[in-house]
Amino acid sequence: MDFQIRPYHETDAAQVNQVAQLAFAQYQPHFEAWPTFIANVGRMSEKSATAELIVATTAEAVVGAVVYVGPGREKLDIFPVEWAILRLLVVAPQARGNGIGKALTHACIANAQRDHADTIALHTSPIMTVALPMYLRMGFEKTKDAPNIGRVSYAVYAKSLAAC
Repeated sequence: MDFQIRPYHETDAAQVNQVAQLAFAQYQPHFEAWPTFIANVGRMSEKSATAELIVATTAEAVVGAVVYVGPGREKLDIFPVEWAILRLLVVAPQARGNGIGKALTHACIANAQRDHADTIALHTSPIMTVALPMYLRMGFEKTKDAPNIGRVSYAVYAKSLAAC
C-alpha cells in the first residue's frame, strides 16, 4: 500500500474521526463506559486545537493518524512537561500491516527531535496487542503504571532521544 505521512488539514477532520473510531472498535468489550469512550475517540480531530495531528493518507483517503504534543505543552499529568508525547495512534483496520503505525511513530520522533526533546513517551495498554509490541521494538521502555481507564490497565512507555 502506498501512503504518505503529512500534517493534518481541517478538511481531514471527518475521516480522522472515523478512522479513530474504526481503529478502536475492537476494544469495545474491554471498556465498561464504551459509549463515552468511543465518543471521545471520535473527536480526535479536535486535538488539532492544542497539538499537532499527523495523518497517513493514500490517494483515496486518510488511513491513519496520531497526535503529537511537544515539550512544554500541556499534557496528561502522567507525563513530565518537558517530554514530547504521542497519543491516539490509529490505523484503519483495512490498512493495517503496511507500516503505517511505525511511520506515524517515526514522524512523532522526528518532531520531538525538531523540538529538542530528550524523551518521547506514550501510554498504552496490554490489550493493544499490535501497538505495544511495535513500540517496544522501536525502543520504548515501560517507565511506570498509569491510571486505568475503566477496567483497562495502562502504562507509560518512554524512549530516550539523547542517542538518536
